[in-house]
Amino acid sequence: MFKKIGVFDSGAGGLSVLKSLIASCHFEHIIYYGDTARVPYGVRSKETIIQYSLEAIEFFRQFDLDLLVVACNTVSAYALDSMKKIAPFEIVGVIEPGVLALQNKIPSKDSKILILGTKATIQSHLYQNLLHQKGYQNTFGLATGLFVPLVEEGIFKGEILEATMRYYFAQCQETPDAIILGCTHFPLIAPALSAYFKHQSILIHSGEAIMEYLHCFYHLKNTYANTQIEFFATESKEKLESIAKIWLA
Repeated sequence: MFKKIGVFDSGAGGLSVLKSLIASCHFEHIIYYGDTARVPYGVRSKETIIQYSLEAIEFFRQFDLDLLVVACNTVSAYALDSMKKIAPFEIVGVIEPGVLALQNKIPSKDSKILILGTKATIQSHLYQNLLHQKGYQNTFGLATGLFVPLVEEGIFKGEILEATMRYYFAQCQETPDAIILGCTHFPLIAPALSAYFKHQSILIHSGEAIMEYLHCFYHLKNTYANTQIEFFATESKEKLESIAKIWLA
């Protein structure tokens, strides 16, 4: 059904979603677009996030897409409805798939759910509200924006990351049953996050959640031996491609 798809992110974080899309072998051609000149979106106003996201729709119009995957949680929280109003193609964000993935993995409504994300994503309360609608009342949203530049710098483990986790997670009184990685940068530090909580928390990964969602609602059938990947960026395309070589390996 979806031969040519796009992936939009505020920067390089969406590569973690792209990796899952490539591994599925369901797409013939994927176009990745990172707004690297204006990353991060998580500190922007709602109006600015929407403006940037609508500009991305204009960029993708030239490709005759079947589907656009919005890999950025912040965009999914604030701009998805606005994007859908003007887009000539189907659009799927990462928040609803993340909630669905959590439901499938954590059926108990009494479970302790920790949501990690940028300041904008957490302040939108979209994850929290959707989870509450599904019956999960024990949720805690925690803005952990410092993880983003650490991942961008290739710091996936070590003393600096450990200190940052101690700083943020001092607020957590109990070990969560599940952690929603509400920023596409965060799967890159998933091993460190899991180790911090003694491997007792289930991690919800946006890329895996997107594929689960697409299989559930769109019944993907086609398979392709080789997926063509194109990268575009508003700044330093070469840097994005070099990061992709490492993160997609």
